Amino acid sequence: MKGSLWLAWRQQRVPAGIGAAALIVAAALAAYYRSGMLDALHTGLFDHCEPGPLYCTRADTGLPLLLDVEPLKYLGVLNIALPVIIGVFWGAPLLGRDRELGTHRMILAQGVSRGQWFAARFALAAVTTAVLSGLLAGVFAWWWRPAADRSYGLFWYDNTALSGSGPRVVAAALFGLAAGTLLGLLARRVLAAMALTLLVTGVVALLLEWTHRARLLVPPHTYVSSGITPKPPMGEKWSTGHYGLITATGRHDDVLSCPFPSGAELERCMAAHGYVARFYEANPAGDYWAFQWTDTAVLGCAAVLLTVVTVLLLRRRV
Repeated sequence: MKGSLWLAWRQQRVPAGIGAAALIVAAALAAYYRSGMLDALHTGLFDHCEPGPLYCTRADTGLPLLLDVEPLKYLGVLNIALPVIIGVFWGAPLLGRDRELGTHRMILAQGVSRGQWFAARFALAAVTTAVLSGLLAGVFAWWWRPAADRSYGLFWYDNTALSGSGPRVVAAALFGLAAGTLLGLLARRVLAAMALTLLVTGVVALLLEWTHRARLLVPPHTYVSSGITPKPPMGEKWSTGHYGLITATGRHDDVLSCPFPSGAELERCMAAHGYVARFYEANPAGDYWAFQWTDTAVLGCAAVLLTVVTVLLLRRRV
């Protein structure tokens, strides 16, 4: 395997070097902007800000107090795009380039088995992908921590935080690599494989974002308050936007049935319609990890399945 690994490294050192350079740049930017973030927090301007979605304002001007989290969001976008980037530019050419040029025949003629040819390339790419994506996710988490779940920072349910951090970033990157590798084996041309990989990884990313918004894989919690008692504070929860009222029989109606925030009007309306409680649906902050591990399981299983299919097809396609 030494010869196979050496050849695999020779062929993959460019994407690996680009990935390492991107990681170094991201870490340097994170250190710079995080330092500025901490300096702003140490001024004391934000000390009176309470956790929650409502904006915190300056006492003198009434303007919202905000940290500069736009660069952090850009890193989140990069992490979300990793499966597409890795799949298109690393996975698709991984086997596809040798097949298109016919150089795999020369390699196999040197006594290298198909299993060695595949294992050396894919193992090196997978390990490097896991390390780079894991470090990028770690950089995001370290940068995000001082501003996490604050009105002046970034809440956990923002798509750049929910999909651009945590273990799901690693699973998504490995899925992109596996998808690109399989399509590179199936397609006759590397460019065609790259286009197909872009389509597949892009669609999967959009589908996962849709499951987040629809709460399809991680259902929301229902928070209830009796009568016109104020509802439990939203705080760091991710609201579904579904508010309403509950009858004595347990029926849930839309909030527009009694569109009053509180007070005597709401009380009279609820009594007239037989409502005994109010509710809203939301995911608490602890569900961040439920979303993370659900996505990781889905993407990880998909990556394993695609890799197994690739191994089985090697017997016929090479």
